[in-house]
Amino acid sequence: MEDEQYIVETNIDDMNPELYDYIEEKLFEAGALDVYKTSIIMKKGRPAIKLSILTKVHNTSSIEEVVFKETTSIGIRKYKVNKTMLSRDFSKFRTKYGDVTVKTSYYGEKIIKSKPEYEDCKRIAKENNISINEVYNEINDKIRGC
Repeated sequence: MEDEQYIVETNIDDMNPELYDYIEEKLFEAGALDVYKTSIIMKKGRPAIKLSILTKVHNTSSIEEVVFKETTSIGIRKYKVNKTMLSRDFSKFRTKYGDVTVKTSYYGEKIIKSKPEYEDCKRIAKENNISINEVYNEINDKIRGC
């Protein structure tokens, strides 16, 4: 499945790094599909962060508004990208601790990978006071049919 999207990005070298978590939440609320931060070195050897946001074209102005209002950025680059995605579906697997959502990805009709959803595993681990690895191990055994 191919989809046209945009990358909106800016370089930030003068902002408190504690703010990135808040800004990321705001960007997702504004329609970001993905947000990532890359350490870079700017001119004159200044360390900085390149903030990159993947979004649909109709969300670019909302994303730009968040970047300009919530960061120290004074300029944004944006460009079209074509993204190819595997088709996927979601199903529930029952564990002795509760249900876990599993994402299964397909290439054509063939299953390529299955993966438990992190937030479900995290919630179950906290609720049961167990290691998140224990939750992952149980669900991965169920996925493999062990």
